[in-house]
Amino acid sequence: MAKDKTDNETGGGTGGGIQSLDAALRVLMFMASRPGPLSLSELAREVDMPPSKVHRYLASFLHAGLAEQGGRSGKYDLGAGSIRLGLAAIGRHDFVNKPSAHLEELRDATGLTVLLSVWGGGGATVVRWERAASPIVTSMGLGTTLPLLNSSTGRIFLAYAPQATVQARLAEELAQAAQNPAVLGDVEPTRSGVDALIERVRGMGYATVYGDYIPGLVVVAAPILDWQGEAQAAITLIGTNPKVVQDGSDEIGHLLDFCRAHSFASVGSEG
Repeated sequence: MAKDKTDNETGGGTGGGIQSLDAALRVLMFMASRPGPLSLSELAREVDMPPSKVHRYLASFLHAGLAEQGGRSGKYDLGAGSIRLGLAAIGRHDFVNKPSAHLEELRDATGLTVLLSVWGGGGATVVRWERAASPIVTSMGLGTTLPLLNSSTGRIFLAYAPQATVQARLAEELAQAAQNPAVLGDVEPTRSGVDALIERVRGMGYATVYGDYIPGLVVVAAPILDWQGEAQAAITLIGTNPKVVQDGSDEIGHLLDFCRAHSFASVGSEG
């Protein structure tokens, strides 16, 4: 059984926080990570604390409304207070300006040009841009609207935006592709082909293209997801080295880490 430390411990760690509060928050965060109620013994085992200690924390959570206890089962779950905290955080979360403030860090970590795009009236629209030291030749810039099917940014919105949002643009591009199927390259210009593309992008957690939209460039994009798992923005890396878009590349790793840090839902494989 884990050793029970006093709840009055303070400091000690590099963060300078209150250790008992840190431990209590660890219990609360673990509850938030689970899909349903947990018994006291389950909680104590999973957070590696004595049941007596976890029980004291739970009593405080119940008093504050952060947790609730089922009548028959006696199990503990998040309460109305936790819901209010979550909704307040959601209401204050900015899916554009917050990640925008860190695009330069992603550019420096990858050495690649970085774009942030949102879904606008005309489709996936570039609203932020951090250019890499090595210039790339492209007419693309702020305000550029990217195609849904043959740009990596567009494919992210195709896979992660609400389908009602992208349907009109998708129908237009499929109609155009029917006249010139070669324009899509690796996508069959049919609804079944689009479904296969969506499944592939969601399975990887990112989308890549090899000069399909901009000749000579390789591009990879990943979503910034809200609490419903829908894309509020897309982060895109642009370079010239084909190794950038190979599965498992350092650049893709940095991109996914960045998007996870600014998302509510999980982005890509966690390992």
